[in-house]
Amino acid sequence: MQAPFSRIAVVGSGALGIYYGARLAAGGAEVRFLMRGDLAAVRVRGTVIARVGAEVIEARPAGFFGASAEMGPADLVLVTLKATANAALGELLAPLLGKDTAVLTLQNGLGPDEALAELVGPERVLGGLAFIAVNRIAPGEVFCHHPGYVTLGEFAGPATERTRAVAARFEASGMRIRLTDCLLDARWHKLVWNIPFNGLAIAAGGLTTDRLCADPILRANVMELMREVQQGAAAFGVTITDDFLQQQYDVTPPMGAYAPSSLVDFRAGREVEVEMIWGEPLRRARAAGVATPRLAELYEALKKATVPASSSG
Repeated sequence: MQAPFSRIAVVGSGALGIYYGARLAAGGAEVRFLMRGDLAAVRVRGTVIARVGAEVIEARPAGFFGASAEMGPADLVLVTLKATANAALGELLAPLLGKDTAVLTLQNGLGPDEALAELVGPERVLGGLAFIAVNRIAPGEVFCHHPGYVTLGEFAGPATERTRAVAARFEASGMRIRLTDCLLDARWHKLVWNIPFNGLAIAAGGLTTDRLCADPILRANVMELMREVQQGAAAFGVTITDDFLQQQYDVTPPMGAYAPSSLVDFRAGREVEVEMIWGEPLRRARAAGVATPRLAELYEALKKATVPASSSG
């Protein structure tokens, strides 16, 4: 009998998509990657590669496609596109959906689960938060600085047998999974790291995390932003402990000169997920009457810094 979620489609073959897709393929799943820019190089090599320290993980066999219409329905669709590309998501997903296809989004910020539910129906949707440090280093190749874990949950309610089956597929491929009965809780917890480190990396002039941690003023800004996320989450019934704030800071210096994903996008001239990672949390905090002045300042700075070139005077 075929194991659950054996056929997996990866939509968005950047750093996250390559890393998780490669691991799932190495763990025995049939993985099909939707990719654009790296497609020709990956087809020549015949694989994508994830490096974790000295370990090399390759997706063999795997399929590489330039259009989702060529891929066929999957048991599980893994959405690792940036949220800035969501306008095209409905068209990309439609050919991949069978009767019982589940769709798991690993997008950051607040709102991606709701956006996906509108496209494919809430009953299909799972959400995941990837606590990981990974960068793309070549076409179809990534280096993982810190593998971390994935927090996984259902959009429509608490964890189910389906959630546990998806978790088992990831765990069988060597990944750590934590189940949650509340995706909103998990998303606020992920913002504790993403808001300060992804944001300040850009706003402070293109700094990697080691330099943010080494500068006393920037380090203080990181902690202040973390506390504002903690306060915003509390307004929605989400408790984030002081120990969690400290743990999220403490894992960062050992990463070395790590460039957060938003900084990578910014340097490459790609659109940054400003609204979902900074704008939406700020709006929700304000609506709940929570003052977040550091977040407001950072949000405004990021809007100015990341204006697309085509929009500038």
